[in-house]
Amino acid sequence: MALSPPAVVILDARQVVLARRIVAALPGATIHGPVSLPEHTDVAYERLAPHLTALFRAGTPIVGICAAGILIRLLGPHLADKGAEPPVLAVSDDGQSVVPLLGGHHGANRLARAIADALGAHAAITTAGDTALGFALDAPPTGWRLGEGARVKAVTAALLAGEPVRLMSEAASPDWLTADGAPFADTGRLTLRITDRRTGPGDDAADVTLHPAVLALGLGCERGCAPDELIQLAERTLASGGLAPEAVACVASLDLKADEPAVSAVADWLSVPLRLFDAPTLERETPRLTAPSDVVFRAVGCHGVAEAAALACAGADGTLVQPKTKSARGTCAVARAPAIIEPERCGRGRGRVTVVGIGPGARAWRTPGADAAIAGATELVGYGRYLDLLEPLPPGCARHDFPIGAEEERCRVALALAAEGRRVALVSSGDAGVYGMASLLFELLDAPDVEQRWRGIELAVEPGISALQAAAARAGAPIGHDFCAISLSDLLTPWSTIAQRLRAAAEADFVVALYNPASGRRRIQLTQAREILAAHRPPDCPVVLARNLGREGESVALTTLDALDTGAVDMLTVIVVGSSQTRRLDRGGRAWLYTPRGYRAGGAAADQASASRAAERA
Repeated sequence: MALSPPAVVILDARQVVLARRIVAALPGATIHGPVSLPEHTDVAYERLAPHLTALFRAGTPIVGICAAGILIRLLGPHLADKGAEPPVLAVSDDGQSVVPLLGGHHGANRLARAIADALGAHAAITTAGDTALGFALDAPPTGWRLGEGARVKAVTAALLAGEPVRLMSEAASPDWLTADGAPFADTGRLTLRITDRRTGPGDDAADVTLHPAVLALGLGCERGCAPDELIQLAERTLASGGLAPEAVACVASLDLKADEPAVSAVADWLSVPLRLFDAPTLERETPRLTAPSDVVFRAVGCHGVAEAAALACAGADGTLVQPKTKSARGTCAVARAPAIIEPERCGRGRGRVTVVGIGPGARAWRTPGADAAIAGATELVGYGRYLDLLEPLPPGCARHDFPIGAEEERCRVALALAAEGRRVALVSSGDAGVYGMASLLFELLDAPDVEQRWRGIELAVEPGISALQAAAARAGAPIGHDFCAISLSDLLTPWSTIAQRLRAAAEADFVVALYNPASGRRRIQLTQAREILAAHRPPDCPVVLARNLGREGESVALTTLDALDTGAVDMLTVIVVGSSQTRRLDRGGRAWLYTPRGYRAGGAAADQASASRAAERA
């Protein structure tokens, strides 16, 4: 099971350097520290105990740079389910010891080894299986799954006591079990079975069953086949062959089926990767097919899909163990490999483009979802300055830099890389859907001449904090009531349209955020925008000028509409113009802006607000 990115928790500034070294070794990890250290941390906490509790309850792996006793005392009252607790580790202040305290078999031991390797430290792993046997039955390596009802404790205890345990190996070589001389034998009171077969009551009973991922499930289907139909077909095919779903390494098909929801649904049902092959590759499997079809060849360029895809994954020494079976609109077959199948070596993946909004730039303003998308990407595509903000990049991740203005080229490269099976993060500042890259990407995919190879790409969008939100937060709450955003750039939108929108927003008394307000050659638009808004706003209407938010050189200035200096504005500035109701509040030695929502309004206004809320609840 994949872990969520860990939280590296520090207690004071002395631990910042060590925390950064740990974070560099754990893709997606974030530094959590006291509010007194905002410049050094990604997430700030006011009190350690409730913050650790919240992380633990959310299932977030915790790496505390502190004494183990601190974590034990603070998290002890919350321990309940050993099987559900996230990894918790303590790292000594000098970085020499890494101790997994909880969740050893659920990722903590693996994290400990990764941190220890990065720091040149000692991973103090104490779980008996790992230390004495060299393995943990309830945390088998990649490519192995534990069967249901396993008596892991009983078998592990017997092995630790030197008692022979019967080993029944029916599929794949379990080298990881036998390498360190564990007392396995041909007979014994307890049995560990290695099989790709279904197990259950009435079978040759085993105390622990391990399923090696040696099966490849091949699929073919007509265009528009229902997902439920193909899932039921896959289930019947495995059941009729007595094969364990847990032993399936991947689902495979022709690359033309990459955009078929039914094919992806089967992979999701089995929780395995989808692997795709082109027609020439599948055609090479024709001599091994049970019933090559000329009809299929004329349609897609190979004489079979389901059997050919399964065999292509199983390799030259693989065998077809479940020939093609059919439903009304689908086909399914299963092949067995002599060893664990590594899906990443079979064909290619579906390919994915995630359009990621990274916010204004500060790490603390990036969402966990954005961090996870970046950590899981094999390719990062974006404006070079934005990619600089993401350094250091995850291990093995390639960087594709583009200049400002090359937005369409960025999208095309991202789609081309994804069409090759890569996992691409298309990076946008702020929110990717607010004057960002997301809409352009969808526009290209919606074009009549869209490339066929792009149709099967998986798409996702991760939101980010927009410049509007960041500017409003720095200033207080100026968008506490209705607001809108308008770009003043007339490169893609005629100025007459922009001016019409400005007049409508001004007349409706919206708070207005102005994006792309001015450039070196484009200055008159902001002056005209101010005149349009001023016709419907008082001269002292509050205005926020926010520049380089979340980055070096950040500045936030408050002014008024009549005092707005258009010459001091550039493309790195976002402007928030208040409504007629936006107010200024001086507190704590500084000025804040807010736009009342109307909660404290009296008389008719309060009655109207109350009625509106009642209508919403109804």
